[in-house]
Amino acid sequence: MQHQIQAAMAEATRLTRAGQLAEATALIQRTLGNQPASGMSTPGPGRAAEPIGAQLRVVDAPAAPAVTPGAGTGHEPGASRVAEFLRGVAKPPARSPHRLRPAGRARPTQPDTTAAMARAGGRFLDASYTNAAGTRAYKLYVPSGYTGQAVPLIVMLHGGTQTAVDFAAGTGMNALAERDTFLVAYPEQATSANRLRCWNWFQAADQHRGAGEPSLIAGITRQVMRAYNVDAHRVYVAGFSAGGAMAAVMAATYPDLYAAVGVHSGLAYGAAHDLPSAFAAMKQGPSPQLRPPAGTIPLIVFHGDHDQTVNRVNANHLLHHWGRTAPTGQGAVRGSARAAPVTPGQVPGGRAYTRLVHPDAGDGAAMEQWIIHQAGHAWSGGSPHGSYTDPLGPDASAELVRFFNDHPKKARP
Repeated sequence: MQHQIQAAMAEATRLTRAGQLAEATALIQRTLGNQPASGMSTPGPGRAAEPIGAQLRVVDAPAAPAVTPGAGTGHEPGASRVAEFLRGVAKPPARSPHRLRPAGRARPTQPDTTAAMARAGGRFLDASYTNAAGTRAYKLYVPSGYTGQAVPLIVMLHGGTQTAVDFAAGTGMNALAERDTFLVAYPEQATSANRLRCWNWFQAADQHRGAGEPSLIAGITRQVMRAYNVDAHRVYVAGFSAGGAMAAVMAATYPDLYAAVGVHSGLAYGAAHDLPSAFAAMKQGPSPQLRPPAGTIPLIVFHGDHDQTVNRVNANHLLHHWGRTAPTGQGAVRGSARAAPVTPGQVPGGRAYTRLVHPDAGDGAAMEQWIIHQAGHAWSGGSPHGSYTDPLGPDASAELVRFFNDHPKKARP
């Protein structure tokens, strides 16, 4: 039976690459329709309109031997890369109060985040938020340096199959929060909403302000802001994979709430509205007719150029979608008036990368892009204590903190 499933998945991959998305979807549904679907949820408030996780159980033939997620290589089991997307910590620092600061370019090896937190004395709390769209649990890291002063808040959205604790361990963001004294919230997707814990960025019902999952994530953000003294000018959102795509949704639908956004291995807001369009966008990029959001905020993007789950062209389209750029085919993005400055770099003993900084056009929507060479679908510079991380890449967490620190919300005239 497993052989039959793998054969069907290989054929579905071929159909997808040929642009025959309806046929690929039908084949997957027929194949999985013969398999037990234990644990599947039914549609309801705050849930996916369809059990997409089960339908996308596979998508690509292995390009290399499969490895266990969390091994730190940046590769995923090839037979389920797109499915993993839809289903789907740090060195002891010297603290600097009340300010987000960079932690360096690379983090090749890191101790366990839990141990680091125990040494530092920070608190990792459990909480939840409920509204008409449902209930979502979340973890909140409160650093030991917080004594009631106004501090920044970063909201971190995990990828498919990940949990809040797993994502905290992989990104090392808690250690940076302990060093620089800011709060970190980790909303956690419910298996009742998506069997594989994937944020439903591709569902039309979850792409609007005041409804669905955006309302839940915004509600968590505001709940933390009410409970703690958060600087409203320094509230940020970031995510990886499906969480990166949802971070783009949050930035587009709540530009008044967040000062800047970070998207790692994700897609543009509105890149998909259902299962076939999600397949198409992840493999080929979104439709050229994709409309830009009504308002934009500063954006930093990370993407591996060997990502087999979300095609790297999505990083270019995300920046293009954000405003003043036109995508190219080689990972670089040219501004409408002038080319973005390009800075090559190399992590000692690790990966090469290219950084492009797009100048602020005066509307606050500065943009920065990191292309990590030879990297797959994994958090760059992350710890092997978390899943889907690539310790050899530049430190995405530190660069997020640095970018966020440079872009507080501008005062309205």
